[in-house]
Amino acid sequence: MTSPVLVTGTGAFAARIVFDIAATAPEPVAVAIAGRNRSRLAWLRTGAAARAAMFGRPATFTAHEADLLEPDAPARLLEALKPAVIVQAASVQTSAVIAQTGDAWSRLVGEGGLSATAIFQAILTVRVAAAQSALGLDATFINCGFADVVNGLVRALGHRITSGIGNVAILSNAFAGATGAVEPGRVKVLAHYQTIGAFRRPPAERSGPRPRVWIDGEEVEDVFAFFRDVQLTPEPAIEISGASGVPLILALAAGRDWQGHVPGPNGLPGGYPVRLAGGALALDLPPGLGQEEAIGWNAAFEERGGLVVDPDGRARYTGILREKLREHAPDLAEGFSAADLEEVHGAMVALRTRLQAMAA
Repeated sequence: MTSPVLVTGTGAFAARIVFDIAATAPEPVAVAIAGRNRSRLAWLRTGAAARAAMFGRPATFTAHEADLLEPDAPARLLEALKPAVIVQAASVQTSAVIAQTGDAWSRLVGEGGLSATAIFQAILTVRVAAAQSALGLDATFINCGFADVVNGLVRALGHRITSGIGNVAILSNAFAGATGAVEPGRVKVLAHYQTIGAFRRPPAERSGPRPRVWIDGEEVEDVFAFFRDVQLTPEPAIEISGASGVPLILALAAGRDWQGHVPGPNGLPGGYPVRLAGGALALDLPPGLGQEEAIGWNAAFEERGGLVVDPDGRARYTGILREKLREHAPDLAEGFSAADLEEVHGAMVALRTRLQAMAA
């Protein structure tokens, strides 16, 4: 039996991935879906199988009940399935927080930035990655949770990390669709997640940091003006972000080469154009843009305000996020060692619970 693609999680992001695999898979692929919500698992398996039949695609789906919050669950799951590709889409923090208001936690995230949620996005991903390392499993690892930042934590802990899904790929695919430059490599985008927010607002209200975009090797001077008609939703754009990982996942499962965009490739900060060849992912930058410049451009966003993971594994909050955290939890604001992630997660859970009970 061919080693499966394992998708962990049963939420909207995981659903988008499995449903689009079902509708687009060009080669035979077996997908194992794992999560703790039994009814959602049954639905995802049923819905995905129905879509594969509907579109005549050679994709099969199985459901596996597993609570990744249980200490040994990730290892048991990986040992039983031995997947070729791991797509970690489970999280203890919904991405919908970006559109929520009303309590002190959503206000902290709104003012301090999404890096306030990084610990919640990281905890299950690190547990699954650690289980893979302990088992010595040779599988490609894709993290769907806030990869711009979280993938650096995974790498700092010495675990395998290939890439993320979404973020930069939201913009690159939206820009390609808007211009008709849909052939691989014609549109190349350098984008940190902090550059996406402007495109959630109406064109006349857009300001702040913007991505860098090249079309056929020429950089676009005024990105906001050029892509005025590109409009994202205030909520997470899962219809693009979740779907964007599917061509990469299918290429990995089939051993094919691929060209596109991902956040956090090989644990780097931010998002980049990349090329998959021979199973290895590498940056595929436009002419004139060096690797050091591209990485430095992305890293600067978290240095100004967010969560930076240093080479020694020290994670430190910066800018307005550090200031906001200091108001509520001075110890957390001082940062932490990546090795202490479990302890820090417990402290962040207590902080989030306390702030969610407070009005904004």
